[in-house]
Amino acid sequence: MNLHGRRLLVVEDDPSIAIGLRINLESEGYEVHVAEDGERGLELARTLEPDLIVLDVMLPKRNGLEVLHDLRAEGRTMPIIILSAKSAEMDKVAGLELGAEDYVAKPFSLAELLARVRVALRRGATASTGQGGPPRARIGFGDVEVDVAARTIRRGGTVVEVTATEFDVLMCLVGERGRALSREDIFRRVWGPKHHGTPRTVDNFIQQLRAKLEVDPQEPVFIQTVRGVGYRFDLVDPNKP
Repeated sequence: MNLHGRRLLVVEDDPSIAIGLRINLESEGYEVHVAEDGERGLELARTLEPDLIVLDVMLPKRNGLEVLHDLRAEGRTMPIIILSAKSAEMDKVAGLELGAEDYVAKPFSLAELLARVRVALRRGATASTGQGGPPRARIGFGDVEVDVAARTIRRGGTVVEVTATEFDVLMCLVGERGRALSREDIFRRVWGPKHHGTPRTVDNFIQQLRAKLEVDPQEPVFIQTVRGVGYRFDLVDPNKP
């Protein structure tokens, strides 16, 4: 998949880091825009609709977590990689809970960041285009239809916008339908063993999925809570006896 020409937004107030990222990302073939504070970053994210955002947490005017919260609340699903000081563990956790696709700790390896950008862009591109891959498998439940290969979801015939991570959480549950998975198991499968998070991270993504896919998110039919364990996906049609 050709990722050259993808539009990236870097929101970073340290000029040396911002310039270094711009130069190296542009050398990879990306179109790069830079914002020096949170307010400008939010403005550019809304107007440019970038394919990916690299977002520092500690920003003037509006911090990165506030920017992330507002973008996700507006339904914007582009991958967002947050940059956080290595010691700021709670920033990483909060970022994942708010819907960040990934995080990189400062000081970071440039090679690692470039690799994470490529991975996030590929996931986002697959989710939006559905190009390539094996013959499509479709999963239907209620008025929801999931095209697994295209990584798209429709509800009542209307496209449901989900982030790449939300889709992965859903597929993790669907792949083990009928079986209860712990929060730790879901987190390990979706984010990998090297990421840091809390059960709240998984809970937040489950709430988002329920809000988008369940008729009544407070009384979910498909994405069910298993007390003392975690969550289970039941592939049933509530309209059938």
